[in-house]
Amino acid sequence: MIEPITGRCFCGAIRYECGAALYPPTLCHCQSCRRVSGAHALGWLTVATGELRYTRGQPVEFESSPGRHRGFCAGCGSPISYRSDLRPGEADLTLGTLDAPGRMAPADHIWMEDAPGWDKPGDGLPRYPRGRHD
Repeated sequence: MIEPITGRCFCGAIRYECGAALYPPTLCHCQSCRRVSGAHALGWLTVATGELRYTRGQPVEFESSPGRHRGFCAGCGSPISYRSDLRPGEADLTLGTLDAPGRMAPADHIWMEDAPGWDKPGDGLPRYPRGRHD
């Protein structure tokens, strides 16, 4: 039996569990992810919305750009989720909120065209100017 993926926000007001990742995790360097996280990149894991269940609390969502919805904890501010109208049936969860982040290593870097000039990953992972499929 495969263990479910679980995670929580910093303060514990939001907890979730979900099924397997749909794609390998990624590190996003887009301007929106940088600003919402306060970091140079934000790690994401994509899961099926039908397999995502909040077991405590719910993220508060806002529309960060047309058709893109970001969820965060209203108590501690932890970024939790991302949904795009272009990908119905999928939800992204931040790698930093996973209970066992070591199970989900990023496979690549996306939106490098938005990265600051000093952001030069040295991990040897593939880098994409935009998304993986652009």
